[in-house]
Amino acid sequence: MRMTYSSPTKSERSHTMAKILYSAHAHVTGGREGHGRTSDGELDVNLRRPKEMGGEGGGTNPEELFAIGYAACFESALAGVARRQHLDVGDVSIDSTVSLLPTGDGGYRLAVILDVSLPSIDRDDAAELIRGAHLVCPYSNATRGNIDVDLLLAGQPI
Repeated sequence: MRMTYSSPTKSERSHTMAKILYSAHAHVTGGREGHGRTSDGELDVNLRRPKEMGGEGGGTNPEELFAIGYAACFESALAGVARRQHLDVGDVSIDSTVSLLPTGDGGYRLAVILDVSLPSIDRDDAAELIRGAHLVCPYSNATRGNIDVDLLLAGQPI
């Protein structure tokens, strides 16, 4: 079976895209056993299949990069929600887990756990901040409906 994919034309993109605030550019060769570098040179990584997937390790992988990116973006979204509510959240940390799972038909899918620590905020308020961040975080918006995302507060579901 042949599958055909088409990209929107430049005109279609301009009508569906809001003002672009920032675009990241990267170049990758070799896939999971390759090399990746951003156009500004700030990120330059060897990509390696993890030992858990039969690889030799010795580099990073797409799931690790996604875990860092999602957690960083989510923490910024959390700070924005808190600022709008005039709350000082104090120290925040996020432990993120990105899991690669088989779909059963030869494909793969991702699942994410974001475990947020907000020690200086009451649990109910912290849970509301986390839910609010999940509504505005670009990673959450990009993955909603496509990836299972579990939100935890200090290791407990919210």
